Amino acid sequence: MSQRVLTTESGAPVADNQNSATAGAGGPILVQDQHLLEKLARFNRERIPERVVHARGSGAYGYFEVTDDVTGFTRADFLSEVGRRTETFIRFSTVADSLGGADAVRDPRGFALKFYTNEGNYDLVGNNTPVFFIKDPIKFPDFIHSQKRDPFTGRQEPDNVWDFWANSPEATHQITWLMGDRGIPASYRHMNGFGSHTYQWTNAKGEAFFVKYHFKTNQGVRSLSAEQAAEQVGKDANSHQTDLLQAIERGVNPSWTLHVQVMPAAEAADYRFNPFDVTKVWPHADYPLQRVGRLVLDRNPDNVFAEVEQAAFSPNNFVPGIGPSPDKMLQGRLFAYADAQRYRLGINHTQLPVNAPKAADVDNYGRDGLHATRYGSRQDKNYEPNSYAGPAQTGAALGSPLAVHGWTGTHEAPLHAKDDDFFQAGELYRLMSADEKDRLIANIAGGLSQVTRDDVIEKNLAHFHAADADYGKRVEEAVRALRED
Repeated sequence: MSQRVLTTESGAPVADNQNSATAGAGGPILVQDQHLLEKLARFNRERIPERVVHARGSGAYGYFEVTDDVTGFTRADFLSEVGRRTETFIRFSTVADSLGGADAVRDPRGFALKFYTNEGNYDLVGNNTPVFFIKDPIKFPDFIHSQKRDPFTGRQEPDNVWDFWANSPEATHQITWLMGDRGIPASYRHMNGFGSHTYQWTNAKGEAFFVKYHFKTNQGVRSLSAEQAAEQVGKDANSHQTDLLQAIERGVNPSWTLHVQVMPAAEAADYRFNPFDVTKVWPHADYPLQRVGRLVLDRNPDNVFAEVEQAAFSPNNFVPGIGPSPDKMLQGRLFAYADAQRYRLGINHTQLPVNAPKAADVDNYGRDGLHATRYGSRQDKNYEPNSYAGPAQTGAALGSPLAVHGWTGTHEAPLHAKDDDFFQAGELYRLMSADEKDRLIANIAGGLSQVTRDDVIEKNLAHFHAADADYGKRVEEAVRALRED
C-alpha cells in the first residue's frame, strides 16, 4: 500500500509536520508558516457548544422492523407493512451532567430515535421513564437550572434540587421513579425507552388516536444500586459507552420491542387522568400495550463527534400519519429542540450526513447560510409560488386537526377526575416490593437530608405523605435519622 500524503486544508502537500518554520535554527517562529497557523486555528475551533441538557451521550445505527399490523391506527408509510424495515439512528444520554460527566449516575436517560423514512425523517425524542418532572415548558429552564451547577459554588447543590421539587409537587411521580431501583441503569442496553409524551396517530380514513410509545428492552432490565454505581464510576466513567460499543462490535446487537398504548381521540376529554400531562401515565389496564415492531442496533458510528455530537433531533420532525398532541411539554419542545440545534450546529445542520434524510429527497426553497451544501440548479427559483415547476405544497395535512376553544391567556390545564400530583406516585410506591421500598427511601433520604433549610425539607415530606401515608412516614423517619447522626 502506497503511503498517503498529508495535506493542508486546501490540499497542498505538507513537507514537515514535526517542526515549525523559524527564523534560523532556534529562532522565533515565522507568521508565514501557513500549516502551523492553520492547525492551531482549527484546533481552537474544534469544539462546539455542548447541549445544555443531554450533553453526555452515546449513539448507534440500526433498523426498525414492523412485526404487527397497525394500519388501523396510522397511515405512516414506514409502519404500513409487516416486515418493513427502516434505517435508524439512536442517541442515549444522561440529562443533567456535562459532556465530561460519568455514565453510571442517578439521572433520567435520553432515548432519542431517528427513523430515516421514505417520507422524511421522523424523530421520536423520549426518555427511559414514562413521565417527567414538570408539565409546562415555561418551568423547564428553571428546573434545569436547579439541577445544574450552582453559579456561585460551581457544584450541583441538594438545596437547589430539592427546593425546586418542594415548590413543584407535580415532580413527586418522577422523583419516585428516579429514586427507585431503575434510577441508575446498568447499561443503555438494559433499560426501557419511552416516548413519554402523548402523540397523535391518524389512519387512512382520517380517524385520530392518541398514543404512547414503550420500547421494552429484550436484554432484560438491569440496574445498579447506588453503591454499585459509585464503584462503576471509579472503574470506568464511560461504562455505558464502553458497553454499547463493545457489544455491537462483538455482534451482540441490542434490541427493543416497541409497543404502543392507543386511545381513541374521543375518549381523551373524559379520561380520569389528563392524557396530555407528561407527569401521568395511562394504566395498562385501561389501555393495554399493543406490539408494533422491534428496534435493532447493529452498527457503531465511525466518528463520535460527527455522528453522535452532531446528531440533531427534534420532536417536530413528523411524517404523514403521526403528529403532536396538546401535551404542553411536547408543544414547548417542538420549538426548543430544533432551535437548540440551530444555535449549536447552524441553520444547515439538517444537511449533515447523520441528520440528512437517507430515503427521501429534500426539495424546498431554503438557501444559503453557514455551511450550506444544497443550492439547487441554475434554473431553480428560491421563492414560492412560482411559474417554473418548483416544489409545491401537497394540501394534505400530516395529521388530524385538533379542536380548540376558549379565551387566550395563561391557563392551568383542565383537571380530570384523578388529576392530583400525588395519586400515581402513591400507586407506583404501592407496586414496589419491600426491598424496592427500602432502597427508594434510602435514596430519597440520602439527598433530602443534605438540604439546609427545614422548610424545604417539610414541603418535600408533605408531598410524600400525600402520595402514601407509609411512604411519607418512612421518608420522614429516614431523613430525621440521617440529620441526627
